Amino acid sequence: MRNIVLMMALLSAAACNPVREKTDTTHYDVISEKCFVLREHPIRTDSAVNANRDSIVSFLEANHYTARYIRKDSLMFRRENGLQVEIVLPAPADAWESGTIIVFDPQKNPLFVNLHKGTSQVKQYVSGQ
Repeated sequence: MRNIVLMMALLSAAACNPVREKTDTTHYDVISEKCFVLREHPIRTDSAVNANRDSIVSFLEANHYTARYIRKDSLMFRRENGLQVEIVLPAPADAWESGTIIVFDPQKNPLFVNLHKGTSQVKQYVSGQ
């Protein structure tokens, strides 16, 4: 019994430790707010990509998501519950990949938007379904 109480006290002290190891975020764009990210470079070649991307961006902005342009290809998303998600984006192979949009909400998992599907997937994400 004494060992159990001692072990519980040690676990409790470890859980309450205010000095935790911090993740080095030097090489990451850190995201912890409700937003969506876009690659910084503009899409030049495909008007279908631009049209799909613009309609998704308009929908997200109308639903109070702010645009954020990523400077690095490594993202660190911090959820409200303290979990961190590391995302490394590969170099874009075509115009569709250059138009990458990732939607973040600290209470949900990130949504990697498929530009071919239009706003339907984003509507589901925003509404929580």
